[in-house]
Amino acid sequence: MTLNIKSIALWISAIVGSVIALQAIYVAIAGEWDITYGRGWILCGAVAVTILGNPLARRQKELGAGKSVVPAPLLWLFDIALIAIFIFGTYKFIQIQALIEETMFSYEAIDITAALAACLVLLEATRRLFGLPIVIIAGLGILYCLYGQYLPGFLHHSGFSLNRSMQTIFYSFQGVYGMPMGVVLQVVLIFVVFGVILEGTGASDALIRASVALTGRTRGGPAHSAVVASAIFGSMSGSVTANVVGTGSFTIPMIKRRGFSPAMAGGVEAAASTGGQIVPPVMGAAAFLMADLTGESYTTICIAALIPALFYYGSLFASISIQAGADGIEPLPASERPPLNRKDLLACLLFIIPIAVIVFILVIGRSPALAGFWAIVAAIILGALNKKNRENPKVIWEVLKKAGQASAWIIVAVGCIGVILGVFNLTGLGISFASVVAEFSEFSLFAALLTTALAALVLGMGMPTLPAYLIIILVLGPVMQRLGAELLPTHMFVFYFGVLSAITPPVAIGAFAAAPIANAHPFSTAVVAVRLALVGFIIPFIFVYEPSLLLVGSFEPVEFLRVTISLAVAIWLINTALIGFERQPLGMPERGIRAIVGAGLLVQIPMLQYGFILAAILLIGFGTLRFRRKSVQ
Repeated sequence: MTLNIKSIALWISAIVGSVIALQAIYVAIAGEWDITYGRGWILCGAVAVTILGNPLARRQKELGAGKSVVPAPLLWLFDIALIAIFIFGTYKFIQIQALIEETMFSYEAIDITAALAACLVLLEATRRLFGLPIVIIAGLGILYCLYGQYLPGFLHHSGFSLNRSMQTIFYSFQGVYGMPMGVVLQVVLIFVVFGVILEGTGASDALIRASVALTGRTRGGPAHSAVVASAIFGSMSGSVTANVVGTGSFTIPMIKRRGFSPAMAGGVEAAASTGGQIVPPVMGAAAFLMADLTGESYTTICIAALIPALFYYGSLFASISIQAGADGIEPLPASERPPLNRKDLLACLLFIIPIAVIVFILVIGRSPALAGFWAIVAAIILGALNKKNRENPKVIWEVLKKAGQASAWIIVAVGCIGVILGVFNLTGLGISFASVVAEFSEFSLFAALLTTALAALVLGMGMPTLPAYLIIILVLGPVMQRLGAELLPTHMFVFYFGVLSAITPPVAIGAFAAAPIANAHPFSTAVVAVRLALVGFIIPFIFVYEPSLLLVGSFEPVEFLRVTISLAVAIWLINTALIGFERQPLGMPERGIRAIVGAGLLVQIPMLQYGFILAAILLIGFGTLRFRRKSVQ
């Protein structure tokens, strides 16, 4: 009985998820559905996919509970009841939107009860995917609407009834079904589907083989190949865990075989996979959302993201090379390097051509959604040339199922964020909180940046980057701009820290995904990942103070050269100081001096930086001279 229920539930989940994926492709070429019907029923389908794909019966079995467990059929009935409740809530939402357009409408008790019940089901679906933290915030938000009049200070408001709260949170386009949901359904989903199609048609395998062949001559070898593969694949997928598992299952064992520790192997993959979302042109679909929010063109966003992304991955490369030298690891012998044959070169076209299609469509001025559509067409045509895909037609069904599931997860997360945004819109909490932050850092942009970075790291833990970015930028973005930060650097700053939350302890979802593959402790893996990605935590502060690093807006060539040279030298000095190696082991005094000079290079005061650049040249020159003398002896 239970097996039959489970099979039926999985089939329904797969079919509904596939429909969500297919409609994303349709929307990309035909435009958004009716705003009420589209957002309502697609979110309803996503909730159903989530609950049926993550049933309570399975969770109870995984926990290994004792004899006093609830019978599995009752748990299935409970899950079905949750879906039925959300379906009814969706029906009421659509019905009421139609009535509001036609006449004056008075909400009845059944309407408010249905809305509250639907919100609770949405929070439960979110909990099953991402755990309690974001659900607790959303739940407290609803309670805040009802009882905020009893709170002191900036938290105080006049108080709102349950009726008024649900009108804004559930029955308006300022909450669950608000602007973020619209952007995700119109733009983001098509790229989620695109990433899954690339992975399913074998593009990720070709990418890994090419990366291994290209980096075989470096000390890092497979560690460097993990960086290259994860940067490209992560840009397309937008999911840190999917990137870690997709590329890490192949690269992490190779990294360990080259002599790196398990924690280092996992940390490399976690840091590289996390950074994939900051790599243009796709950036895990964030580029398109950022373009919509800032009013800038997609091309501008990609140009702005380019130099910081190069520095991030350049720092990873440098850190891996230094660590390999410290561990005595040499490059692979030529006889052991896998050559790139004609078949591999053709396979690389599986991911090169679709990405080129995206760039071309956008450069000629067409919409991001249309670019995503034609990239999918290119990926499907190229995938059909793969003999394995032709011999296994089921790959289409598997790709649709996976794309639907990935899309449903994003939709549910954004729906939950909509609850929080509805609370902000109703109570004015966002404005109040922003005012407090502004007062706290009234005369200090740096203090505001630290507050925003911390908020993005905390909110981003355990949840997708896009929702975390959305909520922080809407609440704290205006504060940073009032204190002097430019619009695009502000958005990039928030996005960077939303991305890096995936490797920041204690949650560190990227590190926790990599640790089991590497057979390492999750916390040790997270610590290594943070050390490797340290520059990623520094770069956002630099481009807020020196927007020239983004190549757009107030660009000054001289300032750009100063900033890039200082940052490049700082990256090298800080990495050698942390690892304690540069061609040979470094003593503690020299490591300390390198750390101080590296930190000084990051201070955006031109005359001070010029002095530290001179000191860095002398320091590196001294180390090189000492190494040569030692080699001669």
